[in-house]
Amino acid sequence: MCLSIPSKIVEIDEDNMATVDTMGIKRMVSLDLMPDEVTIGDYILIHFAMNKIDEAEALQSLEVYREMLEAMEEEERRQTIEEDDSCDSRGNA
Repeated sequence: MCLSIPSKIVEIDEDNMATVDTMGIKRMVSLDLMPDEVTIGDYILIHFAMNKIDEAEALQSLEVYREMLEAMEEEERRQTIEEDDSCDSRGNA
């Protein structure tokens, strides 16, 4: 299942790679295919970094995800978020 959890950009390096925070888990994503300019602090949906979303929309979505994840154990939560990186429909599995 692909969740496309809103992720906040916390760093952008010189190779256009962003470090994003996805509910406490940091991961790297390329910004090369982003149609919009993004900066540190922006929220994006990761599917080859395809959409920039506004903060209100991101926070609303994150609240729903938090409610879902609260019922999970810590390791199950981490595994769910990390498995989203290899979602088959993203073409990077």
